[in-house]
Amino acid sequence: MSQKILVVDDNPDSITILQSILETRGYTVLVASSGVEALRIVDGDPKPDLVLLDVMMPEMNGLEVLQKIKETHATARIPVILVTAKTHDDDVLSGYQYGADYYITKPFTAKQLLYGIDLVLGKGGARE
Repeated sequence: MSQKILVVDDNPDSITILQSILETRGYTVLVASSGVEALRIVDGDPKPDLVLLDVMMPEMNGLEVLQKIKETHATARIPVILVTAKTHDDDVLSGYQYGADYYITKPFTAKQLLYGIDLVLGKGGARE
């Protein structure tokens, strides 16, 4: 059974790009376009194996979503990779302080994304 990755982004183009890269690698992709929707999916069953989370979203930003995922016992062990245009050192540090497992800045390459996913899911680095 393929691993499930939840893509959370309010930009449909970003979702399409991520979905395309992930499906090519054989992952099952779940999609949420808001933080509230993401938390509903994460709280459901079965849980995703990984969450790719944008930071800048309306209503509930990615750091708030990340905090809720990490402070809830049932979801705290789900790895979260922040995928964001926020590139300042303070933003990256904030992401890790909130509990991110990895941080990828936009724009990114497929190779960078897959490397981060392999690293977080324990697959020992990206393959070509």
